[in-house]
Amino acid sequence: SARGQKTGQVVAFIIFILGLGTMLPWNFFITASQYFKGRLGASSNITNSSSGGATKDYNYDSWMALLSQLPLLLFTLLNSFVYQWVQERIRVAFSLLAFFFFFSLTAGLVQVDMEPDTFFSITMATIFFINVCSAVLQGSLFGVVGLFPPRYSTLFMSGQGLAGIFAALAMFCSILSNADERLAALAYFITPCVATLGTLLCYMLLPHLEFARFYMKRSDTAEMSKELVSSSGQLLQRLNGQTDRHREKLTLTCLCFFFFFPPFTENKELEANGKLDTKLIWVMALCVTCVFAVTLSVFPVITVRVQTVYEENVSWKKVFTCVCCFIVFNLMDLVGRGAPSLVMWPSKESRLFPVAVLSRLVFIPLLMLCNVEKSRLPVIFRHDFAFITIMALFSFSNGYLATLCMSYAPQLVRCKDCETAGSLMTFFLVLGLAIGASFSFLLGKLV
Repeated sequence: SARGQKTGQVVAFIIFILGLGTMLPWNFFITASQYFKGRLGASSNITNSSSGGATKDYNYDSWMALLSQLPLLLFTLLNSFVYQWVQERIRVAFSLLAFFFFFSLTAGLVQVDMEPDTFFSITMATIFFINVCSAVLQGSLFGVVGLFPPRYSTLFMSGQGLAGIFAALAMFCSILSNADERLAALAYFITPCVATLGTLLCYMLLPHLEFARFYMKRSDTAEMSKELVSSSGQLLQRLNGQTDRHREKLTLTCLCFFFFFPPFTENKELEANGKLDTKLIWVMALCVTCVFAVTLSVFPVITVRVQTVYEENVSWKKVFTCVCCFIVFNLMDLVGRGAPSLVMWPSKESRLFPVAVLSRLVFIPLLMLCNVEKSRLPVIFRHDFAFITIMALFSFSNGYLATLCMSYAPQLVRCKDCETAGSLMTFFLVLGLAIGASFSFLLGKLV
């Protein structure tokens, strides 16, 4: 009916907003890199004026990336236990309220003068705890979105992809506002506060929509029926299905063990028919790890330090990092994520696929040889256009190859193993982010 279609469109919009809300913390903190480094640098100069004005290097970008990805990795695993003990509504509401609290705290600190060590410690603690909540929120919302038809999962992922562009545009507007630096930073951090409240309101509205209730109540009804009518053959079948799904989710806690002992049972007959290949699934897992390890090793720790050659153009200099680093990266990454819907090359069986993934290693020296501030290395790619071109290829390949990895993995296992394959790939994705964040410390010192 027309009413049902309208309700379905509202649900689609809400799920898109939920996807956007889950990625706001990471993107707003990473995009505000210049604000935090400027705040720490200015404070350090004031504090150390008696010792010649030496500025303490807090290595903000590397610590921010590491303290974002480690809790995300840990609590992605622990969430497989949490979902059994705490209701989904409580998990989602608590996580979003925590987002609001920590963003409000960060916005409040904009107007507060404090010792740089204290400011750095509070900021790092905020980043750690906000990513703990982010891991719980993402795991919970993926479960909610999974109750709806597949196209709603695509909308959720699209919302996550646009979160980076949203944060970059918010920073761009705050820079162009020509307001006082602290006032601009305050407006910037108030934006995710408002967006988080909007996300919470959308989530609270979702169960009240008829279209959403239809899909969400199917799960609730199945749970109640399992307890009340366990003798029904059909309900027993549902129970077994739910038990299998729970068992698959619990494999998250054993993924490190599975790295050495693959969880997919060898079956020569299925392998002969091309329906199961345990070697290829592990190739995909290692590939997605490599993709994100390369990305986080240089983004943002190296990329935010690249400067424009047009130093005399004050307006361009102010927005250069925001535009050429964050907007270009997020836009081309989003394009890369959408490209596999048009073409998927190399194929999952091709030996060129891991070669293409490993070839992204070339972006590490390419970006390090750009016009990096106070670089110890020779500057080969000095012009802005060279940096923009490298960033565009770097971000496009990140989105494209990561999407291929996540798409190919479920095709390489039996139907009943698809959810476990998805969980495995998610773990190795986050593992790649953590490895890249750790490696960024070394690369940051090299330049």
